[in-house]
Parts: sequence; structure tokens; C-alpha cells
Amino acid sequence: MARGSYIEAIRQAQMEEMQRDERVFIMGEDIVCNVFGTTTGFTEMFGKERVRDTPISENGFIGASAGAAMVGMRPIVDVTISSFLYPAMDQIMSIIAKSRYIYGGQARLPLVIRSCLFYGNSNAAQHSDRPYSMFMNMPGLKIIVPSDARDMKGLLKAAIRDDDPVLCFEDSTCWSSKADLPDDPDFIIPLGEGEVKREGTDISVIAVAGGVPIALKAAQKLAAEGISLEVIDPRTLVPLDRAMILKSVRKTGRAITVDPAHQTCSAASEISALIAEQAFDALRGPVLRVATADTHLPFSPAIEKALYPSVDRIVAAAYRLVGAEHRLPAQGI
Repeated sequence: MARGSYIEAIRQAQMEEMQRDERVFIMGEDIVCNVFGTTTGFTEMFGKERVRDTPISENGFIGASAGAAMVGMRPIVDVTISSFLYPAMDQIMSIIAKSRYIYGGQARLPLVIRSCLFYGNSNAAQHSDRPYSMFMNMPGLKIIVPSDARDMKGLLKAAIRDDDPVLCFEDSTCWSSKADLPDDPDFIIPLGEGEVKREGTDISVIAVAGGVPIALKAAQKLAAEGISLEVIDPRTLVPLDRAMILKSVRKTGRAITVDPAHQTCSAASEISALIAEQAFDALRGPVLRVATADTHLPFSPAIEKALYPSVDRIVAAAYRLVGAEHRLPAQGI
């Protein structure tokens, strides 16, 4: 077992699954030139039949992946940036998500659509979207949002082996993080299993994607003040590990959801609603959301950074829930 980055975890997961199953192939934008470093050496190893560059036509090549999956292949589609999913919404929503249902189970679409959440680095409005919650509203799609390298490898391998379409959202703020990457070729993390990243007793913090490392930093900061946060990473948004979330909230009696996406109708909102519906009797205060303001992202670094979840915003929410003397007003979250 060697340490590797989030990007290296993607590369290893794809390579191992392509070695294991000759039906797995990869297609998408800038695959051969290896634009983000996730296909290093793939052309030499697997040849151009299984490593395919596509035109910049998302609706076309994502639709082609649906057809390939229907006839028995297991494509991995690299769309590079999540905002580029929008031109292919008809194929994703009308064909990929629904085919198994409308054909009475006769069609299977075992494919993975990978895309990067490319925010937080002055990429401006057209490249900075975090749209996973939009796809949570469409039955028929599974969604993974790994927050560290080990989870990235295990979840992506599980996604490639799954018989349903899976959207893999890769948070670019986690790219440089490193972890021990298991070298067992059958190492997978089952879809739908969350993880307790840090145990605590006072407040449950359910964080998504790049919100997880921020929540862990907030937990470390508050521990010095005697406030104990339990940090939960769902890892998969569909299916969601509801049991783990509710168990934690019933233990602590308080909850904060942290989500880099826009707040309205976000994953944080869905998780908050789940807690309010099924653990209301255990709550000792409101469920608070720390998400991104409902506005498009500007180029200006100074303005952009302040819009996302941060350690300070999580700490402010925690102060409010525990009634600390130095708490900030509700509007300050």
C-alpha cells in the first residue's frame, strides 16, 4: 500500500478495472493528452480502441456511451468539468436515467460519467458549478462525491462494477490530498455506505465532498474549546446512508450540514429535511446549513472565497447551536 493523491486514485481505479474487465473502456474530452492526469499511460497500455478522444460534443458522446452500455460494454465517460454536463442533459435525464425503467428492466446501463467540480480558483461562473444536487432529483442515477483519495479509489471502482449509471463528481479542492491507496485489485467501497470521519458528542456535522476536510478542520479547532463535533461523510448521495446520519444526530441532538453547492434545494437541504422528519424528537436546536450563497460565482478571488463553506462559518454555526457566549448572530452563518 502506497500513498497517492486524489488524482492518482482516479487513475488507479480506472486502470485496475480496465485490466480486470475488457468491456470497460474510457472516452471523453482530452483523454489521450491526459489533461488532468487521470489517464497517464493508458493509450500505451490499452490502445486507442479502449481509450477514445471525443469531439467537444457532450450530448453526442454521452449518448453514445448509453448505446454502448445497452449492448454490453461498460464505458467510463470523462466530461472533464461538471458544467459541461449541461449540454447533455437530455441524454442523461431522458435516456440514461430512465431506460432501465421504461424498458421494464430489459435494458441495463452500466456506465460511469466522471466530472470535476472546478470551483474555488477564479474559474468564474461558467466553470465553477457544483450541480450534483440537480441530479439527485432524477430517479435512476446513482451519485458519488468522494472527499479523499482512498474513498475516491474505492467508490470509483464500485461505480464501474455497478450495473446502474453512476455520476462521479470529483472535487478539485481535494485533488492534492493524499492517502494510503490499497493495492488489492478487489478493494471497493460499497455505494450507499457513509463513514464517520471523526467521532464526537456535541454536534453532528454532515459534510459533502470538499466540505468534509473543512469540517474536520473546524472540529479540530473547536475541540480546543471543549466542543466536540462528529463529522459524517455520506460519500454517496444516491443512495444516501440515512441510517448513519440519523444515528449520529440521535446521539448528539444537534446537526449542521455542510455543502459546497448552492444552498437552495441542495444536498444539505435534503439531509436537513431528512433529519427534521425522522429525528425531530432528538433535536435540541434547529438544523443549520452551511452552503454556498445562491448566486453565480465571480472571478474575483476575494468575493468568490467568501461565498463557500469555511471553517469560520462552521464554527459560527456550532457556537449558535451550543449557545456559546461568543456565538455569532444567525445571519452570520
